[in-house]
Amino acid sequence: MLRLAEYHCAAHHPRDWVEDTGAEVAFAGRSNVGKSSAINAITTRKALARTSKTPGRTQQIIFFKLDETYRLVDLPGYGFAKVPVSLQQHWEKTVRRYLEQRSSLQALILPVDCRRDPTALDRQLLDWCAATQLPVHVLLTKSDKLGHGKRMQALRRARESLAAMPMVSLQLFSATHALGIDEARRCITDLLSGRDPRCQRT
Repeated sequence: MLRLAEYHCAAHHPRDWVEDTGAEVAFAGRSNVGKSSAINAITTRKALARTSKTPGRTQQIIFFKLDETYRLVDLPGYGFAKVPVSLQQHWEKTVRRYLEQRSSLQALILPVDCRRDPTALDRQLLDWCAATQLPVHVLLTKSDKLGHGKRMQALRRARESLAAMPMVSLQLFSATHALGIDEARRCITDLLSGRDPRCQRT
């Protein structure tokens, strides 16, 4: 199903969002953490989500259609300081409204650089999801940058860090080396279908 993904629309304001029916899974995360690369790898569409070495490139909420029922959503990245304050505030307000009001939202996919601890903004988002019981699947991205032993250490550290959040699952992931892509696809498909994902719980 995920391989059927196609661009649907980009929305700068809530009035432009896709109709709130069916089910969707949204990708959220810090700017330049590999969010767009993850979407492209998971859908096997190299240019579906625009990638850039410049953080903050995704400036709208972007909807990708899978079929008449299911969607993927790319949310603007957060934590990038080099955009105007007014634009950053608009992103934050729009994303917050999306998370609070979108009834078709089934789960979040949160890419986190496996070499770094979750940021304060990552934690804030995870806390909000825990309070609202919204499932989150964490992709420990850029895992190819570490050797096997270091990757396993990063996975254990992340699992310990998120142990108090039962709605969170996690996995190692690398878009460039195709690490964990099949697992991510299974998890996202399960989340879209409202099933408990077949992936590693914290």
